[in-house]
Amino acid sequence: MKKIKVLIVDDSAIVRDILSRRLAENPKIEVVGTAPDPFIARNKIESLDIDVVSLDIEMPRMDGLTFLKYLMKYKPMPVIIVSSLTEGKNQAALEAMERGAVDIVNKTGGPFSVEEIAEELAEKIIAASRVSRSNLKKVSLQIQKNAETQPATKRTALSQIQTTQKLLVVGASTGGTIAMEAVFTKFTVDYPPTLAVIHMPEHFTASFAARLNSLCQFEVKEAKDGEQILPSTIYIAPGNYHMLLETSGAKRIIRVKSGPKMHGQRPAVDILFNSAAEKVGKNCIAVLMTGMGRDGAIGMKNVKEAGGYTIAQDEASSIVFGMPKEAIAIGGASEISSLDAIPQAIKKRI
Repeated sequence: MKKIKVLIVDDSAIVRDILSRRLAENPKIEVVGTAPDPFIARNKIESLDIDVVSLDIEMPRMDGLTFLKYLMKYKPMPVIIVSSLTEGKNQAALEAMERGAVDIVNKTGGPFSVEEIAEELAEKIIAASRVSRSNLKKVSLQIQKNAETQPATKRTALSQIQTTQKLLVVGASTGGTIAMEAVFTKFTVDYPPTLAVIHMPEHFTASFAARLNSLCQFEVKEAKDGEQILPSTIYIAPGNYHMLLETSGAKRIIRVKSGPKMHGQRPAVDILFNSAAEKVGKNCIAVLMTGMGRDGAIGMKNVKEAGGYTIAQDEASSIVFGMPKEAIAIGGASEISSLDAIPQAIKKRI
């Protein structure tokens, strides 16, 4: 079995040593090199056959964001950001994912804390190794191009909104930040309110929602337990908490809860989709986009069987064709759509 070849880029010798030893314990992974800064990393990428890069953001001589920008331009490959996600660094991590990083792992403390994240990082490396490099470059370049245009004008009054009884639920994982931005920035006031789950670390989802809020006509926010769903609003499930839908008469209410992980994830797409299938049924539109694994596949099928309409992202535009592939395989997709066409596919059903 061919092992996944990994390069660890981090200015801390302790971090490099611990991650090298711990990742080497996984039979699917081979750490072929480490680098204390992007200049040494560049030389190793040129001389070694690298499958996945683990990258810190704050480093000497060149920061991780600048390095990532050049890497995606000249030699795109799967990159996982490994960084301490404090309030000040969340925006940098978001920018890294917009520039093409496929996932992120949170250092919970000092250098020795990476012992706690080694297993999680190994799982994400395995997922990242299956990323389509051509799709990664194509989609990330499109997002960067979009970012250069003028952000959409925010709505100014609720009176401008055409209300609808439809509800949109969206799920994604690896590559999902890019995919969600591509879709949500196309929403106009006639789109339905939206609940979205993306596999992200705790505290990171609030920054992601704030970033989307600055770009979208819709209000985008991290969901809170007990709040009523309003028109022209996108609710992002908070990291490390499940999000589901409840109804009280005509009111639709968000519930944010802890509980066991599903498919190794919290939040899990299936929990949101299953609750939507039960509570709104035929008035639900479910979209499942890029991501590793099978989370959301069963929930999407349940939405379809309850009379709702379901859309799976196609392989050609998915950074990782895992979750939508599983939904398609079990008959859960009413339609298969490219990333660019998903907003129009939704619009046709509202």
